Amino acid sequence: MKFSLVFLLCSYVAGECMPPHIHSTQFDDEYDCLTVGYSESLIKIEEIGREEINLYSMYIKFGCYPTETAEPTEEKQET
Repeated sequence: MKFSLVFLLCSYVAGECMPPHIHSTQFDDEYDCLTVGYSESLIKIEEIGREEINLYSMYIKFGCYPTETAEPTEEKQET
């Protein structure tokens, strides 16, 4: 099983969140997913900047969700 990292950028002032953003990497376990979620959230907050964060009371929510991966199947060859 793999894990998908999903971010929501929200504003208390607007009372809503932007559509979810799914990280391009799938993770082998929750630990790796969470560590990337925290570090990417910090990068995004710093990118947005103090003024915008404070003006719009912005925050980031994220979660790591199990993703079912299809197992390769063996094809039977007809003889």
